[in-house]
Amino acid sequence: MTSNNNQQPSVKGGLDGAAPFRVLPKYSDEEEAFWKGGEHGKLLIQYCDACQRWNHPAGPLCPVCHSREVSTKAVSGRGTVYTYTINVQAWNPTFEHPYVIAVIELEEQADLRLVSNVYGCDPDAVYIGMPVEVFFEPWEEIWLPLFRAVGSSDDE
Repeated sequence: MTSNNNQQPSVKGGLDGAAPFRVLPKYSDEEEAFWKGGEHGKLLIQYCDACQRWNHPAGPLCPVCHSREVSTKAVSGRGTVYTYTINVQAWNPTFEHPYVIAVIELEEQADLRLVSNVYGCDPDAVYIGMPVEVFFEPWEEIWLPLFRAVGSSDDE
């Protein structure tokens, strides 16, 4: 089951209440589903039908077996914090500081990881192995997959 984007914590409030500046990704045709799936509340990841492995980031073929039998499928959106750092430096004054940059390992596969942010809790409360779930924040034509602690409230 994937998280719906309704009633999720907003991360668009910067220090002055305005939306923070973000550099949005440029993406290939293979990655488009990943960046736009959040519109429908789905975290979409490439899947190899030949070797039954998930692959992220997506590409034109499976990086393990080199098959072109790849498709995009929804994952649960649940995972754990594999590693993280707390950014305290105000490199971008439009972001509230400190904030967490984390590598999230998705539950579908031991080495299926993506870099994101953890919101909705005190940065000092984040820990390796912490259960998290996805939520999505719309930015122009993409939906950023962000994470929060499982069971955290919808209020940031």
